[in-house]
Order: sequence, then C-alpha cells, then structure tokens
Amino acid sequence: MTGYLVRRLVWALLLFFVMSFVTYLIFFVIPTESSTIGRGQASETIDLRTVIPLEGSIVHEYAQFVGQVLHGDLGHSYVTRREVSEILLHAAPVTASLVFGGAIIWLLIAIPVGLLSALRPRSLLDRTATVFVLIGISAHPVWIGLILSYVFGERLGLAPAGGYCDLVSPTTGCGGPLQWAWHLWLPWITFALMFAAIYMRMVRASVLEALGEDYVRTARAKGASETQVMRSHVLRNALLPVVTMLGMDIGLALGGAVFVERVYGLPGIGGIAIQSLARRDLPV
Repeated sequence: MTGYLVRRLVWALLLFFVMSFVTYLIFFVIPTESSTIGRGQASETIDLRTVIPLEGSIVHEYAQFVGQVLHGDLGHSYVTRREVSEILLHAAPVTASLVFGGAIIWLLIAIPVGLLSALRPRSLLDRTATVFVLIGISAHPVWIGLILSYVFGERLGLAPAGGYCDLVSPTTGCGGPLQWAWHLWLPWITFALMFAAIYMRMVRASVLEALGEDYVRTARAKGASETQVMRSHVLRNALLPVVTMLGMDIGLALGGAVFVERVYGLPGIGGIAIQSLARRDLPV
C-alpha cells in the first residue's frame, strides 16, 4: 500500500511539473508579440511577459513562476485590474456548487435506475433506461439547458431562467439556502443529465457482473436474505468502479460546467473563462 501511494505521488508531481512547465513556455517564452486589448483610442498594448515579473535564465524564471503560483500570485487581469486569484476565488464557489450538486443528482438517478435495470434485464424499465441513456449521451448540454430553461423557466415558471444567488453571504438582495437552491436546480439537472446516462449503464453492468460471482452464490446458499445479499455483497463491490470514476469526472467536469454556466448565466469559472477569451484577458 505504501509503495502504491509513493508511486501515485511521484506521478502526480511529474504531471504537475509537465503542466506547469508547458504553461510557463506558452506564456513567457514562446510569445514574441505584445497583446492588444480594447479598440480604437481606448486600446492598450500589454507585454505578456509582464503578467508575472520574472528575471534570469529559463530555469530561474520557471522556479520563480512556480513559486509565485504556489503562493497564489497569478498576476492581474488586463481588463479589471483585479488580481486573478481574487477573481477565481469569487467564481470557484459557483462552479463547485454546480458540480457537486449535479454529482449528487446524477448519482441519485443512476444508482437506483441502474440497479433496477440489472435486477430486471430486458424489462420495460430497462428498455426505457436504454432510451434515456442514448438521449443523455447524444444531446449537447447547451441544447438540454436551453430546452429546460424555456420549458420550466419561461413557460411554466417553475424555476428562474438564469442567474445565481449566494449561499452564505449574499452581496445582493438575493441570497440564502432557499434562493440558492431555487436558482440552481435547473442547472443541476442539466449538468446531471450529461453523466447520469453513463453512470446508469456502468451501475447496471457492475451489478450484473457482481450477481454472477461465487461469493454471491455462497451468501445465498448460506441462507442470507436477498436484501442482505444486495446490500453487503453486490452493491459494495459493484460501486467500487463507480466511486473511482466519480473522482475523475468531478475533476474533469469543468468542460461541461462551461456550457451550463453559459446557458444559465452563472458567474462561475467556466463563464469567466469564456468572457476572458473574448476579451483576450490572458492572465485570467
């Protein structure tokens, strides 16, 4: 176990070195021209190398770059002149609320439906779940978000069509747990539908595989009830790959969060990334 943890730690450090070095090369070594922001007389030319002041050889500059990043110094925005770390800290809770809330919903959908589909293969429920999986995998999150926003927000009035309310310390009149959840339940469902279909099929396949194992037959032969067999033997082993994939998907969920935040106007990291790209605000 110790050897495994050491190997994973070494690979994590190596990955951090590669990603940080590539980032350093892109921003501070490769550019040979300045970046222009704004239009007309209000335009301003900014040297990309002034994002974080660095001096010395490539090795020394890279060491300074990593040190400042680890201390939270990511430079200043070209447009707002605010610190990048301050902008990200303000947007991170919005994205975290979307990702973790959506993860809870897709698990609440995928685990029961996947389990019932495995217990009743080729039934009406299983076939309906298969159709849902095809729709969930094929449909783009922007299309899903626009449809849900129009139907439940504009037509039925069951949810706000967009916007965000702070959970703990609201800076406007909109805030608190109820308003926070009221503004996020449609984004949560939109975000969850992208993953619920995949997890549903994974749970179904894992449960079917576990039902055929020797330890399940042994437990039944010893007189264990079906509920005990499912709880203690089948689900405990069938959910191991789901937990592993859940950790990876939450870390990589920013790609889907970008679309959902854009549709519902959420001020999260995804929306800020798109806005910064349009403004050529490269530090952000």
